[in-house]
Amino acid sequence: MIRQLALSTALALALCACSSHQAPAPQNSSTSSAGAGAGGGSSASGAAASASSAAAAANTPLALPTSSEWRPGVSYSVISPAQPTNAPPGKVQVMEVFWLACPHCYALEPFIEAWRKSKPSYVQFVRVPVMWGPVQRAHARLYYTFEALGRHDLVDKAFQYIHQLELQTNSESIMVGSSKANTLRIQQAFAAKNGVSPSAFAAAYNSFDVSTRLQQAEEINQIYEVDSVPTIIVDGRYKTNVVKAGGEKKLIDLINFLAQWDHEHQSEG
Repeated sequence: MIRQLALSTALALALCACSSHQAPAPQNSSTSSAGAGAGGGSSASGAAASASSAAAAANTPLALPTSSEWRPGVSYSVISPAQPTNAPPGKVQVMEVFWLACPHCYALEPFIEAWRKSKPSYVQFVRVPVMWGPVQRAHARLYYTFEALGRHDLVDKAFQYIHQLELQTNSESIMVGSSKANTLRIQQAFAAKNGVSPSAFAAAYNSFDVSTRLQQAEEINQIYEVDSVPTIIVDGRYKTNVVKAGGEKKLIDLINFLAQWDHEHQSEG
């Protein structure tokens, strides 16, 4: 994924997350660093209620993962009620909630990429974009558009491009325009430079599949009360981040610990 880590290692550990309170307000500008972006899906209360009902059934009384290094309430939060996941039987889902313009997500990316190559076979890794406001939703639509096109490589390139321009311009609104139409044109231009025709990009961008996934992301963000990124959800039961774990490398160790614990205790649920 990310080949080079441009983020300074001097970032303090206490700042290892982008907060929803830091979500940038849209600006009235027609440049690529302008504010208000393309809209995403809104929360569906009916679907959320159904998910909550299913969650109650999934809230089995597993013993909490504890060791000399990791403790509930300190290293991770317990999600109550536990939420169902779409992981196949015998698998444990690990979810990263992220944002393409978050420098802390970008700093974590090399660790996530290395882990993905060596993670246990029983782990199902999924990503969900954060949905705080117009800028985040515009980046989420870009992410799901590339996914729908099967161009996962462009997610990596967009991550790099947004972060590099963010450092140069001190703006988090890269590839977000002053209107949905302007955002589409800006993102189309980026895709075209990387071999995607404007018509193919627009078709995916406006597709039912992308709209549905945006709505699902909105619901997931609400269910897990995501207020900072990167946030890691393990098996719909545990929520943690870089700060709670004590650093990027320790976060990977904690993910493995929580996933292994639930994998070994699934028969008790």
